[in-house]
Amino acid sequence: MKSIREHISAKLFLSYLAVLIVGAAVLLFAVIFTAPGAYDRHMQMAQGLTNSTGTPVPFPGMMDMGRGRGLGQGAGFVNFRDGVLESLGYAVIAAVLVAVAVSILFSRNIVAPLQAMMSASQRISDGSYGERVAVNGSDELAQLAVRFNRMAERLEQTESMRLQLLGDVSHELRTPLTVIGGFMEGLTDGVLPATPETYEQVRMEAGRLSRLVDDLQELSRVESHAYRLEIHAVALAGLVETVTKRLAHQYAEKKVELTLTGGSAEIPFADLPLVLADEDRIIQVLMNLMANALAYTPTGGEVVVSAVRIGKEVQISVTDNGTGIPVESLPHIFDRFYRVDKSRSRAAGGGSGIGLTIARAFVNAHGGRIWVESAGEGTGSTFSFTLPVVK
Repeated sequence: MKSIREHISAKLFLSYLAVLIVGAAVLLFAVIFTAPGAYDRHMQMAQGLTNSTGTPVPFPGMMDMGRGRGLGQGAGFVNFRDGVLESLGYAVIAAVLVAVAVSILFSRNIVAPLQAMMSASQRISDGSYGERVAVNGSDELAQLAVRFNRMAERLEQTESMRLQLLGDVSHELRTPLTVIGGFMEGLTDGVLPATPETYEQVRMEAGRLSRLVDDLQELSRVESHAYRLEIHAVALAGLVETVTKRLAHQYAEKKVELTLTGGSAEIPFADLPLVLADEDRIIQVLMNLMANALAYTPTGGEVVVSAVRIGKEVQISVTDNGTGIPVESLPHIFDRFYRVDKSRSRAAGGGSGIGLTIARAFVNAHGGRIWVESAGEGTGSTFSFTLPVVK
């Protein structure tokens, strides 16, 4: 019984066999209980036969079959019944043997994919995320195999991203910690003078380290969806104005021109429809995109922020005439810690490589889309995202 409970093949086989046995039993009892009545009716019909002169023609052996025991209980009927039951017995045996063979065949066809998935899932749980199962046909088992492979693929991607994240975080933390350690060692050995400038350098590196930790914490909240959106009708003009004021000093210091164009009104974005958005999150998206454009635009360059309504959405774009993005880097530009210029450090203005990842998560949470366009290095780039308009 334990073997039957633990193996689906045994359950399937027994279910097929039980159906066959019940069917055979019903057939057998039906013949036993209905044959006498049916035989009597046919004998009575035979008694009504007449010849050409109207004289009844007795059925051969009729008097012997019905003598003293009724039509259905004579010796002829007994022989007939025994013959039918004997033939029925042979038929039942043959049917059972065929059913056993067919049940085993069908059970194996059903159980084999399940056993393959069971073995693959065990190997995946042991850390082998590259396991896949064969997909045969298009039935429910094949669909289950497809979904199993899709799950395994996502687990493999998640594990790869986890390992990459550990490596990226280690790399990002190592740089400021190394600098701070070097300054402190120099101060201890007397190689570096204990001047305000030296301490300011240590403070700056500590500040970068603190900002990186804040970025990682924000990324953790974003990727685990541990935040709430307060979505309501918002005027896009107010959001752009807020971000412009916050970044105006940095743009002026680098001598990069910031141009706002949106709609046809004299005040940019004023005639655009209200959008459904969380103000703080979309301000953070705009901050990331505009700060990123500033970081990769040379002195004397220009950054243009524009917006236009397209159907039931408003598309906001941030365009710069800076260094541009190689075509092969476009699919990865929103990946965390990804930098087009691998040698560009945080100190050089490259950022942590997290801002665009956070921006994508916030835009997607609003039901919008975000993408980047660039013709290649030296041609500038355009980051665009959409937000739904108020109906």
